[in-house]
Amino acid sequence: MHNLFHHLRDAPTSAWIGIGIVVFYAVLAVGAPVFAPFPESASVGKQYQPWVAPYYLGTDALGRDVLSRLIYGARNTVGIALSTTALAFTLGATFGLLAATLGGWFDAISSRVVDVLMAIPPLIFALLILTITGTSVMALILVIAVLDSTRVFRLSRAVAQGILTMDYIEVARMRGEGLFWLIRKEVLPNAASPLVAEFGLRFCFVFLFISALSFLGLGIQPPTTDWGGMVRESAKLISFANFSTWQTATFGLAPLLPAGAIALLTIGVNLVVDWVLHMSSGLKE
Repeated sequence: MHNLFHHLRDAPTSAWIGIGIVVFYAVLAVGAPVFAPFPESASVGKQYQPWVAPYYLGTDALGRDVLSRLIYGARNTVGIALSTTALAFTLGATFGLLAATLGGWFDAISSRVVDVLMAIPPLIFALLILTITGTSVMALILVIAVLDSTRVFRLSRAVAQGILTMDYIEVARMRGEGLFWLIRKEVLPNAASPLVAEFGLRFCFVFLFISALSFLGLGIQPPTTDWGGMVRESAKLISFANFSTWQTATFGLAPLLPAGAIALLTIGVNLVVDWVLHMSSGLKE
């Protein structure tokens, strides 16, 4: 804990900006029912209301408050992306560390399975599986987690193989330490920094991937709110925008609101990841 406070104290401005963005989204997601003016899926007014109180960002085609849907979208999109990334890391890191430590037939078979999955374009594979299984939240999490775990497997296996060549690993094996002791006490602590940085990057990829699927109509399904679906729903308003008046100009801005929310969180996470990578590299400047 002391080291964490020390690193935070010396963190650059970019890292603090990233941390601030991530914390803001986390608070927004957890407190969505408190911060949102209206319920997530309730029709509270006429369609396409202007940006005036009490609809500060207007309403959509069904009369739902856009600001409330943006806030609930933080809970749904970010929450599902975080759960998917955690599951992908659990699968990928577990099998990657085991493959590197065990070697032999287990390493060969698991590596070939990963090669096959990585040879298929992820978006095409996800569209195929989700078309067959349906677009439930559980199916979405499982499909994307399995696809993304292949990248985590490759990284964790490569990092672990480098650690396993060290002298202290050989000493531990000569002492008679078991497989899981080696992974828990020697390999995992030394692989933590690159894995933490990769977790942030994987979260961004998963987050954008879910938004892309929702934009195509195979992600999070209505009436559940998510930002990719909001972009799809409001994209057609651009053709009706008339920037001569503020009320009609807001039609053209509507798709930019969820797209901007996606972009801002991606930037924030990447700023934090850059800081973590800088710390793990040992560079002072």
